[in-house]
Amino acid sequence: MRSTMAAAFDFSELSPDLILDACQHYGFYAESGLLALNSYENRVYQFKADDGERYVVKFYRPQRWSAAQIQEEHQFAFELQAAEIPVVAPLKVAGESLLPYLGYQFAIFPSRGGRALEADDDEQLCQLGRFLGQLHQLGSARPFTARPTLSVQEFIIDSQQFLVSSGLLSQHIEQQLNTVLEQLTQLCLQQFRPKQLIRTHGDCHLGNLFFNQQPFFVDLDDCRQAPAMQDVWMLLGGDATEQRYKLELLLEEYQQFCDFDFSQLQLIESLRSMRMVHYMAWLARRWSDPAFPLHFPWFNTDAYWQQQLVVLQDQCLRMQQPPLRLHPYDY
Repeated sequence: MRSTMAAAFDFSELSPDLILDACQHYGFYAESGLLALNSYENRVYQFKADDGERYVVKFYRPQRWSAAQIQEEHQFAFELQAAEIPVVAPLKVAGESLLPYLGYQFAIFPSRGGRALEADDDEQLCQLGRFLGQLHQLGSARPFTARPTLSVQEFIIDSQQFLVSSGLLSQHIEQQLNTVLEQLTQLCLQQFRPKQLIRTHGDCHLGNLFFNQQPFFVDLDDCRQAPAMQDVWMLLGGDATEQRYKLELLLEEYQQFCDFDFSQLQLIESLRSMRMVHYMAWLARRWSDPAFPLHFPWFNTDAYWQQQLVVLQDQCLRMQQPPLRLHPYDY
């Protein structure tokens, strides 16, 4: 396969010594080594400091978010924390949470222990619905001004343009991908017409939710203006019957704090489509980072893309089916 991609930033210069020096510069002295946590987009490490506490240091990928966008993410976390909504917010050093060091921007968080949220635990889903309702109640109070807005343009149209110009696709794959993505784009433009956009977590799936006596949210790195459904649909696994059951559990508690517009159920498949295509483009955009070919070696193979073409074609058919309904007259 040809490759015309320009070299992009990677974390090859971010050595353990540099990380420890950065932490020490702001008064955090590690007693332990650095334990790498699961993150490809940023670089995230846990360590134990000389005060006996465990911390997580997160180095943001340069060129992705501006300082203003990261600071707005942090401010959202502080607002949630002040409202006693369980979220892991960054620590402030001399009044600042975004810490610069040798061209990098990073933040330090308290380390919170917890286990993975269980998607089939009814009580946990009810609790999650309660906190999600509170998050959206606060999120609807005012908009983000620096963070982006979820859109078909960014997540599908721009993603398609990047993929076909990346040089990672063989010619016959590129032609087929263009065809199916053009159809998917038209379907999403027809269906993704949210009535209200609020501040959302933006990436609310089980990997970003943990449980320790109660659910708590982590990683607001993708927070943005979006319909409330963006924080709900990824929690609804299973067939239509299972999805309705989980949605009922979530909304029973959610609606004690925030009204839910049932017309948003029509957005689920367009949101799913947008995430699928954006994920493919994300891998392509990060391909020059050595961590990505190492952990995703299948990405630039024809076998992967043939599989994705089938998935995308199925998704086009899925978008033409009646949307999920909780009750006969949801909208």
